[in-house]
Parts: sequence; C-alpha cells; structure tokens
Amino acid sequence: MVFQDAISAVNPRKTVREILREPMRHLLSLTKAQQLARASDMLRAVDLDNSVLDKRPPQLSGGQLQRVCLARALSVEPQLLILDEAVSNLDLVLQAGVIGLLKKLQRQFGTACLFITHDLRLVERFCQRVMVMDEGKIVETQVVGDKLTFSSHAGRVLQNAVLPAFPVRRNKV
Repeated sequence: MVFQDAISAVNPRKTVREILREPMRHLLSLTKAQQLARASDMLRAVDLDNSVLDKRPPQLSGGQLQRVCLARALSVEPQLLILDEAVSNLDLVLQAGVIGLLKKLQRQFGTACLFITHDLRLVERFCQRVMVMDEGKIVETQVVGDKLTFSSHAGRVLQNAVLPAFPVRRNKV
C-alpha cells in the first residue's frame, strides 16, 4: 500500500536501505544480500539510484520519498497495489511523473492497482474503471472513456469539483 503522506508512512530515523528491506524481511524468504539486490532493483524501477540508500526520509524530496514508498510496496511482488491518494500531495509536474511511472511499473510487473483519489483528472489518465463511493458504499461504476458522466449524486459532486486544466480568463468590465 502506498499512502498519501509519504513522510508519515516511514520511520524518519531509518535509512532508505532499512525502509526497503523491512517488508522483504517479513514477507519473503531472501538472504540479506538478496534483499539488498532487490532494493537496488526496485529503486531503479522507480527511477532512483543507489545514492539514496543511505539517506533518511528528511533528506529526500517529496517526490523521491513517494517513489521510495512505491519501491517498498512493489518489493514484495504484490498482486494488488493499493494507492491511497498516493499523488495528491505532489505538485502537478511530480504527479504526472509518478502517474507515468505507475503505468510503466504496471506493465513491467503486471500488478493490478486500486487507485483511491478524489481527482477525476488522475482517474482519466491512469484508470480503466472508476467506482464512486458514498458513505462507504459503491454507488456507481463505469469504464473510463472519453468523458466521465455520473448519474449518482456523489459522482456529480465529484465531477463538479474538478478544476479546469487551465484557469479561465475573464475579461475586465
């Protein structure tokens, strides 16, 4: 699982090396050398290099730390990767980069993703199917196509909350 707030999802006192090894120690039968090799492979998969292995979370940018969290989640070869608002704390440039990276990783590892978000623009760029929830229940489901249109109240509220891609200019009177 990859959370919205990467800094809260990791122990700030541990190095990236320790952060990446932890789930492998508990969930995979790998030697320490194999864990380190896999950590290195996962960093490369998320476009980071081994120079971050001995750094601690406060020494990384938000985008780097989010990619470390993604590498950690992928290191145990999950069939399903849950991304809970995983890019919402990133600026638009970093969001686009992480979404592109997620698409690449999905193809590379064949991992299914459950992408939890309130941002329909991200849904349109990354998802194949959308489910709208209201008070913990799925109220609508549809395949992502050219234009998302919702019949449920919750879906329309979500759709109306989407900001335009570019600010609308208004003529001065």
